Amino acid sequence: MNLREMSYLVAVADLRNFSQAAEYCNVSQPTLSTQIKKMEAWLGVKIFERNNKHVMITEEGKDILRSAEKILQEVERIKEIAEHSHNPFSGRFRLGAFPTLSTYVFPGIVPQIKKLMPDLHLILIEDKTAMLIDSLHRGEIDAALLAMPVDDDFLEIKKLFDDKFFLAIPPEHALATASAIGTDELARYRLLLLEEGHCLRDHALEVCQQYNIAEEQDFRATGLETLRQMVKAGTGITLMPEIAINNTEIGICYIPFTEPAPYRTIGLAYRKTSTKKEIIQNIEGILKNSHG
Repeated sequence: MNLREMSYLVAVADLRNFSQAAEYCNVSQPTLSTQIKKMEAWLGVKIFERNNKHVMITEEGKDILRSAEKILQEVERIKEIAEHSHNPFSGRFRLGAFPTLSTYVFPGIVPQIKKLMPDLHLILIEDKTAMLIDSLHRGEIDAALLAMPVDDDFLEIKKLFDDKFFLAIPPEHALATASAIGTDELARYRLLLLEEGHCLRDHALEVCQQYNIAEEQDFRATGLETLRQMVKAGTGITLMPEIAINNTEIGICYIPFTEPAPYRTIGLAYRKTSTKKEIIQNIEGILKNSHG
């Protein structure tokens, strides 16, 4: 079994489709299917259960695929080490962030990263926190912007900045003229929150539970911008992170909280074994200077 054949296995497992896997690997479907059948015959193990519509991984196949993924990751790491020795600020660097942060951070830092490290091939990934952590473990990304704390012995995480929450309300709301508001005043209101799976929802729920604030059950947004538009439409009020606020925006008011104001802490996470720590340190410095 060679590395190319292992990459075929991983592609089919990830995409659960032979045609798509063949396209991804830049080979014909018959070639890919034939190679996988040969591997299964050589190993004496059925790796995939397949028909015209579905591809499933067998229990034995899952173990084989885990080993194949580790081997391919190590090969990629060898390439990165070699490339890094020639220029520590070159090659690919895959930076992830969760959706309620990436939209507001990436546009500001990308030009700075390219200016500081012009030979770096920067790849940006947006995904939910759990998926980003899994991608770090699998070696699919090099670093990720996450909300702290992150309890993971495999990862190093450096604090970057605190992102305060503001109360987002429509201009006609009774609180719109307030210069600041205490969190205890929100007990008589219900907050619009994001749907399940967003870390911003988890942070907002923590605030709600701490100050006995209720959630609006009839509405949940799929993204922060949808949540903003719901507030503008007069559907309700919500918590908005400072990084997402545009003070020149019309149709919505952002009221600060009196101290101690609720906030989330943003950190930069990466593998402790990473070979790209010089790049990570540069990105950490850019982020701290931009948002510190």
